Amino acid sequence: MAPLSHIRILDLSRILAGPWASQTLADLGATVIKIEQPGSGDDTRGWGPPYVHDRDGQPTTDSAYYLAINRNKQSVAVDIATPEGQAIVRDLARNADVVIENFKVGGLAKYGLDYAGLKAVKPDLVYCSITGFGQTGPYAPRAGYDLLLQAMGGLMSITGGADGAPDAGPQRVGVAVVDLLTGMYAAVGILAALTHRDRTGEGQSLDIALLDVNVASLANQALNYLVSGKPPGRMGLAHPNVVPYQDFPTADGAMIVAVGNDGQFARFADALGLGAMAADPAYATNAARVVNRVPLIAALSAATATRPTKHWVEVLEAATVPCGPINDIAQVFADEQVVARQLALDLPHPVAGSVPTVASPLRLSASPVEYRNAPPPLGHDTREVLARDLGLGADMIDDLVRRGIVAC
Repeated sequence: MAPLSHIRILDLSRILAGPWASQTLADLGATVIKIEQPGSGDDTRGWGPPYVHDRDGQPTTDSAYYLAINRNKQSVAVDIATPEGQAIVRDLARNADVVIENFKVGGLAKYGLDYAGLKAVKPDLVYCSITGFGQTGPYAPRAGYDLLLQAMGGLMSITGGADGAPDAGPQRVGVAVVDLLTGMYAAVGILAALTHRDRTGEGQSLDIALLDVNVASLANQALNYLVSGKPPGRMGLAHPNVVPYQDFPTADGAMIVAVGNDGQFARFADALGLGAMAADPAYATNAARVVNRVPLIAALSAATATRPTKHWVEVLEAATVPCGPINDIAQVFADEQVVARQLALDLPHPVAGSVPTVASPLRLSASPVEYRNAPPPLGHDTREVLARDLGLGADMIDDLVRRGIVAC
């Protein structure tokens, strides 16, 4: 049995951070009811192309982006702007352990669906609010998106080519990493709150902010600044504290070498025919290599440029020096290790027949993750959930559909 099979989550979130959290918990067995606006649904359904195609090869209204973050959920389309829709959500919350939402601060209060409103019907509820800047502070009312937070939170200042380089300038990370990390922190916080509830019977609210997550995730770069007082800058693919740990040119492209200690450096230098460098006090230790980075990288690059990537990967792997090619995503999914780990899966889909998904990285020996269903079409589970969880009859559901309160 999956570890969270006893947990029910009411997911009022959309876009990425909240759905990423709820998908993570759903993979671990939680029942997730995704509340969406009739007619439009989660914004990401329209974030394409590419779109899912039906069995006849025609594009649907569900994008690949939506597929990435909504498996193992049930879609219930409810108009929460109506009193009847609000009542439905409140009734669903009575049976839920967790609510996840990412409306602007105070955005759900007018519907009675904020923490105070739902705590009144479910006192031990765990209520997770995800916002750009948190529930407090001068920026609390602002909307927050990943790109904005990568800029404001300092991540873009350390991502991209160094000043003077051909690719100089700040860059966003190629996926919405602040949203993804926020979703993971939210999932961890929810699990901690559920453990607290199990011990005390007490629910609580969680205030998870993209800005907080971005700043916390600066990790060593944040401490580099706090310890030295000097803001770190952009270094391309190089590492501020470890050398050599970056890209190197090869005869047919480039590769990555990630030397993590002095022994690995000695083996790297020897493999390049530069073994004497490992004994040179200017390069023998990592601290010395950081100081003498420029001449060292120039010498190493001159050597690596003489042979193709495949040659160096074979040689350096044999010398137990961490290295590898710089793959595009097609090469990633063709990689023998990725294939062996079965990271690409197909799930049955009611419209498309089947759709692809990327496997969870969580591998639990006794209670593995589950792949129960593909991301559902909008409102696919409305009838089932309203009948099963709220005991509504077919005639009552038909009336709600007719009046636009819900959609199926």
